[in-house]
Amino acid sequence: MNEPEKGPNFVLGNIILSICLIMLFFMGSIWQYLGVGALALWVVLAGVGMYFVMNEKSNPNLPD
Repeated sequence: MNEPEKGPNFVLGNIILSICLIMLFFMGSIWQYLGVGALALWVVLAGVGMYFVMNEKSNPNLPD
């Protein structure tokens, strides 16, 4: 059985989530420049990334 190809929203969501992961590694430096705004920016990006990943509609045709 072939898996359906993921759409552009799924890929975009994963890219945004990978940016969030990279931000976590450099959160100390980002915090020095943005303060609490760094945390707010991370939360917003993570939320948007999860929205795009979860927004992808799939119809697996599985029996009930």
